[in-house]
Amino acid sequence: MIRKECGKSGAAGLMTEILQDGKLEIENQAALDVERVLISENEIVERVGELARMIEADYKNSGNKLVLLGILKGSVVFMAELMKQIRLPVEIDFMKVSSYGGGTTSTGNVEIKLDIRRRDIETSDILIVEDIIDSGRTLSYLVDYLKLRGAASVRTVTLLDKPSRRTVDFEPDYRGFEIPDEFVVGYGLDFDEKYRALPFVGVLKHKVYEK
Repeated sequence: MIRKECGKSGAAGLMTEILQDGKLEIENQAALDVERVLISENEIVERVGELARMIEADYKNSGNKLVLLGILKGSVVFMAELMKQIRLPVEIDFMKVSSYGGGTTSTGNVEIKLDIRRRDIETSDILIVEDIIDSGRTLSYLVDYLKLRGAASVRTVTLLDKPSRRTVDFEPDYRGFEIPDEFVVGYGLDFDEKYRALPFVGVLKHKVYEK
């Protein structure tokens, strides 16, 4: 049995993880709804560092502003870690789009709820930062939209990717982890606005979202 304690701010308080016989029990009310940890916090931080090195190599000689464009709300935690690890000057901006509502699957219709407002978009290299891609419709739409707005360049980076869920021909420029078709939460990802603050990516128990 491996017991690991890690400090965690907010109402959840101190989280204790107990690993035994390949199963995870977490003494934390939100995390009790997680069936298992899919990607640990340490694995995420290490992989984000690798992504940062790739991004640096691609943009170091650009001559344009590098703008990390976070897609609210799920990308916030990933974007915060990514901007810390990129060793280039970066600016940040945000858009808010919707294709899920309160459910677990994408509706396929993209609605822009908060648009990017920059006067310098023509001299900006836009790197769209997303938490997860499944159908690919949202990012495919946003890439085309930002190109039409006149961005100097548009690329995409996602923490998680579910290629088995694709309904359009789209591949991100940078991918953290390819994952199976399971409903995941944590590290910014939510179900009905819960579980975002979990420091790992975990598989949500079926009984939670099938109520």
